[in-house]
Amino acid sequence: MSLLNHTTDNSLIFQKMRETFQHRQKLVNDPGRSVDILSSFPRFLDTKGLVDQDFTLLFDDDRSSRLLQKWDLFFKPNVIKEAKRFTSTPELRRLVQSTESPPGSDLDEATTYDQEMASLLLLLHLLPPPPGGLKSPKITACDAVERLVVFHKSCCSLEEHLRNQQGRQPYSGEKSI
Repeated sequence: MSLLNHTTDNSLIFQKMRETFQHRQKLVNDPGRSVDILSSFPRFLDTKGLVDQDFTLLFDDDRSSRLLQKWDLFFKPNVIKEAKRFTSTPELRRLVQSTESPPGSDLDEATTYDQEMASLLLLLHLLPPPPGGLKSPKITACDAVERLVVFHKSCCSLEEHLRNQQGRQPYSGEKSI
């Protein structure tokens, strides 16, 4: 771990991160230790491509790239079309407007997303959140946006933001076999 934290050789960083992948997965899946992942592996903060490498190790190359390959041509237009058929809410209208506005338009940047992010967030409105149980209440699609992506001001460091967050893992449904 010491070598990983002090080397500047990117090929060595990628190799060591591959070798420690299983250990990192144990940390990520442990609610008590998942908050400390960036302090244990600070190279995620300064080495571009490490998150992609972990995603590819978690899934295979074919599966990890399949969604991105089909998103613009197939999924994104269908998501927008289906979202327009839903009962309109201010949040839904804002997201649809963001997906249809050309890049660099004069929309208020504080309240709109780029086309790609807006189309992904529309998915939360199309896929209803899981029903609440005894331990947790049912959440709305707008609440799910805050749980999917956490937006923060660029003047705040990622480490500082993670220190202030509660350690929670996202809920992705029942595990399929």
